[in-house]
Amino acid sequence: MNVQIRAKDLTLSEHNKTHIDAAMEQFNKYGLDITTTNVVVGKVKNGVSVEFEFHIAHHSPVVINQEDKDLDAAIDLAVDRASKALRRMHDKDVTRRGQGIKGLETETEVIEETEEA
Repeated sequence: MNVQIRAKDLTLSEHNKTHIDAAMEQFNKYGLDITTTNVVVGKVKNGVSVEFEFHIAHHSPVVINQEDKDLDAAIDLAVDRASKALRRMHDKDVTRRGQGIKGLETETEVIEETEEA
């Protein structure tokens, strides 16, 4: 997974960078083929903004925006929201909803089975 971290109008400390990197490692548990992740941390009027943009193979990109007064709190809230979105995407891939058209019985098969009985 390619991770790019950018900061707009503020500087990130090593603590913040390691906090974001640890969160990126957490997302590997979902087994999705995440090709790139762009993290943009910027200053807004009332605090900071954190944006995660995940590019996943065979899926549309997932974008999470979070604003808060504290940078660590914004990162934690964005990580929670991203985990929820990626978990749901993983669950959709794993579980099959319905059998599809091949699993359906035709009316003639049902009639033939009732006549034999």
